[in-house]
Parts: sequence; structure tokens; C-alpha cells
Amino acid sequence: MQFTRQELCTRILEGQHLIIYNRKVLRIPASWLDAHPGGSLVLLHFVGRDATAEVDAYHNDQILPLVNKYSIGFLAEPGPWNPLLPPIAAGWARKDGEWVNEAATWNDSNQVFLVAKDSLALQKTAPTIEALTPSPSQLSLQIQEQHSAAYKALHKRVIDAGLYRTPYLTGYGPEFFRYISLGLISAYAFRHNWLLTSAFALGLLWHQLMFFAHDLGHMGVTGSWTVDRLISIVIADFIGGLSIGWWVDNHNVHHLVTNHPSHDPDIQHLPFFAISPKFFSNLYSSYYRRILPLDCGARFFIPLQHKLFFVVMAFARFNLYRRSYDWMVSQISQKRRARGGRWAVALEFAGVFVFWCWFGGIVLRGCGSWQKALAYILVSHVTTSPLHVQIVLSHFGMSTEDLGPLESFPGRQLRTTMDVICPDQWAFIHGGLHLQVTHHLFPRLPRHNLSKASLMAKEFAKEEGLTYVEFGFISANQEVMGVLREVAGLVSSLGQQVKLVAEVASVEAKEAVDKKIAQQYAFSRMDNASQAI
Repeated sequence: MQFTRQELCTRILEGQHLIIYNRKVLRIPASWLDAHPGGSLVLLHFVGRDATAEVDAYHNDQILPLVNKYSIGFLAEPGPWNPLLPPIAAGWARKDGEWVNEAATWNDSNQVFLVAKDSLALQKTAPTIEALTPSPSQLSLQIQEQHSAAYKALHKRVIDAGLYRTPYLTGYGPEFFRYISLGLISAYAFRHNWLLTSAFALGLLWHQLMFFAHDLGHMGVTGSWTVDRLISIVIADFIGGLSIGWWVDNHNVHHLVTNHPSHDPDIQHLPFFAISPKFFSNLYSSYYRRILPLDCGARFFIPLQHKLFFVVMAFARFNLYRRSYDWMVSQISQKRRARGGRWAVALEFAGVFVFWCWFGGIVLRGCGSWQKALAYILVSHVTTSPLHVQIVLSHFGMSTEDLGPLESFPGRQLRTTMDVICPDQWAFIHGGLHLQVTHHLFPRLPRHNLSKASLMAKEFAKEEGLTYVEFGFISANQEVMGVLREVAGLVSSLGQQVKLVAEVASVEAKEAVDKKIAQQYAFSRMDNASQAI
């Protein structure tokens, strides 16, 4: 069947989830939307768009043939596909088979972001074709298509070079030696009552293991969803007390809509951080499905964010516990879950239970006093803070603009992501993810092969006229501090403006009250005078 643009629009407005892949029209049924291992949002963000590059980047050769079973036809119009705006990008969602308008759109220089609606009541109307029409773009469709074609050729070079083959011995061999050594040091120190040494070693172990969990979450180790998920649950939940399911759900969205204020949960950190003044507008998060308010807490922390950055990062692991457990509890009420989701979520609950049994029931109780237990918790958790700095370092200093659905996959990743320059011998401290640009271009690529792929990616960027951004560790932190300081200054000036307006309003109100009192006094004098007469 041949699909015209009008036919695609009509079907999407009827509630169908249509995605373009290699000029094929894929219809994603609601049952698979809920069960997709990568989460439903990563599909919803590509309704009406060409997702060829993204699909190829996120699925291996065993899974890609299964994609074609959702094909219901081909595009009727020749040439590159001019994308539609996904309903979710305009604030629309499906609930119980009906359209719900969850947020309003705010257009700032042709950039569309979601903001709180004027009314708290959700509008059960339906979007129109105008809602699916993107704002005029400053980008060229032909150039973006050229970038996509060049990326496809680059991806083939990476595949042909064998970079998707996991280097188990040379790559993970030293990693496992490091994991075991840190675990033994922590246990030995604890046995000899060297509690702070034990806590420090345990924190380093958690720090290093999370990079391994990251690889497994991307199916970048064995390539099997089941095997990688099993290992990652052991690493993240049983040993680390965190939910790998939550992390994958969150992280996949981050990769596909990187640095978008309304859609990327990895930059939505109010009340502690805001990396763009767009967060001052009661922004609506399509991931959390709620407003991100600039409330009293945000007005206190944001002006100080550049000063408190490393302090907040030091305690960020506690927030990961909260996010993990919120997500796990939310999965209990889910009618459908991802492939293997039921056993995976059940195993995660078991893993978290076991974690708190050994960490809380054995380690912390074994410290001897609550003061020593508290010190153990603080040292072990603060030691993991370089991981949290690493997570935000490659994005906080980059663009948060929305160039619309027309932007190519490689163009968006290069614009919103930076590398951190690091000598090879120290790469393990960053978990290999200092090469974040290449990781975003090839998320399934084993991290021990990223350095080879980055050379190809830099050639690609140069040939396509794109910028491959990289900074040293210190200069990268300075970039992030600069952004945080600039936004902090803006919210401070905003607060001063609000205070000034309040003061002016107070003066005007006082003058109005004084005037009214004077009038009433004058009327009273007139009444008294008339009575005397």
C-alpha cells in the first residue's frame, strides 16, 4: 500500500502510531508500544518521523528483521520524508483510547517547548493537522538527508571494522580484576575495622560497576537482551541497590531527545539545577508527565547552583535510590510490561531487598554505632560522585535548542554532546564514556572500542561540516560552571524583578488605601458638618 502525507496525518490523528523506516510505514500496535523493551516514549517521539538512523543504531542484526513485521506499506511520495511533529511533542497523549492535551506549546523563535496549561483540567479534545505541522525550520531537508546518508555509511564502516565485537579478554579482563580487587579490599578492611577504608573501596567499586551496568543496559556486552538484563540486575540491584530497569527507561529517552528541556529527563533537575532559562516557564515534562515548577525551592537553589554543583553531585546517589524505587513501584500497576518484564521487575525487587539486607543488615549494623554507620554511608556514597559529574559533564554545557524533527540523528547528537579529552591510561576513571559523542552516535558499541570509532566519527563530522566538540576535564567543568553561573544570574535578576514589581505594587496599594482612607475621612467630615447644620 502507498501512503500519502495526508493519509499518514489522518491515521495518526485517529490514534495510530506510524513511524517511517527505510521508506516503509511501520504501524506500532498499542500492545507493543507498552511492551517495547526500550520503553514507549522512544517510539512516541518518532510518530510521523523517519527513524531509520535511530532504529539501526539501537537494534542489532538479530532484532532488525523483526522490525519489518510491523510494515503496512510504503511512502507514496519520492525523495526524503519531510517529518511531521509527533503528537507528544505538541503536548498530546492517548489515554483510554482518547486524545488528552496535557500541555500547551510555547513558541520561542520557532522553538517549540511544552509549558503548563492555563487550566489544570485536561482537555479531552483532539489534535488537528496543524498540531502535526512543525514550525518553519532553519534547516535544509536536503542537507539533513545528506547527513543521514553519510551517517549510514559511517555506521557500515564501524560494523565492517568489527567494532561491535566485545573485547571480553582485553577489555573486560582488566575491569573484572579491578572489580574483584576493590571488593576484596573493602571486605578485608571492614573485617579489620578500618571502616572508612572499607567504605571508600566500596564506593569505588560501585563507581566502576555502574559503567559495566551502563554497557549492559545498552545491550553492549553479549548483545542478548535477556543475558545482559540478568547480569545488569545482579550488578545494579543486588550489588548497588539501584534499578537497572528505571535507568534504561530513563536513559533511552535521553539518548533520543538529548538536551531537550521538555523531553530529556537527564537535564530535568529542578529544584537543584537549571541549564536553560526555559526552565523558568513552568515547563512540562513529557517524561515525568508533570510540571517542573520554578517554586520556592528552585528560587533558592538555582541562584547558587554553580556554587553548590559539586556538593549536590556528592549526594546524588540518594536521588538515584528515590528514582529507582518510584519507577519500580509504578511497574506494579502496569498492565503490560516489556519482554521479560514481569520476571525482570520481580527480580529487581528481590535484588533491592538483598542489597539492603547485606548493606544495611550486615555492613551498617556491623559498624558498631550509628555515628560510624553514618560515616560509612557518607564516605561510600560521596566516593561515587565522580560518576554523577561524568554523567552531566558532556551535556550541561551544550545546546538546549529545539531545531525541530527535521534535524538528523547525527546532527542532533553532535550539537548536544561533548567529549572529555583523557589519556588512555586514565580512561577507566571515566568508564570509557569520556568519548560521549561517539557513544551517542553508536549507543550499543562496546565502550572499549569507542576510541577507534571516535576517529571515524571525527572524520565524518569534518566531511559533513558538523562540529565534534571536545574539552579537557578542567575546561569541560569550566564550561558547565559557566552555563550554571549564567542561568543562576538570570534567575537572580528574575527574582529581583519580581521583588521590584511586588514593591511597586505594595507602594501603589498603600497609596490607594491612603487615598481611600482620605476620601472616607473627607466624606465623614462632610456628614458631620451637614448634621451640625
